[in-house]
Amino acid sequence: MMILATNWVNAVLIALVSILLVFVVLILLIFILKLFGLIFKERKSAAIAPAATSSDEITDEEVAAIAMAVNLFFNRHDEESDVLTFRQNHDVSAWQVRNIHKQL
Repeated sequence: MMILATNWVNAVLIALVSILLVFVVLILLIFILKLFGLIFKERKSAAIAPAATSSDEITDEEVAAIAMAVNLFFNRHDEESDVLTFRQNHDVSAWQVRNIHKQL
């Protein structure tokens, strides 16, 4: 009779302590995450604030940077930028040809 030999007071006490420990750690994690959120929110708002006070005009350096980015984006290849090249595999067996024709 192993059931009668079990000390149920200790088993219940260990279960309650473990459940309470899990909830305490979860609550602690919530506070830590909120603290991180406040810290990084303050840093982000402090970094954005000086940029908001500047004028809305675009400087010559910004125009040059945008023009260079657009140029590099559209002129990625020197020649044949709109031509697709397909390599043909000449090592095709009869079984593969049969399957290709079935799919068509």
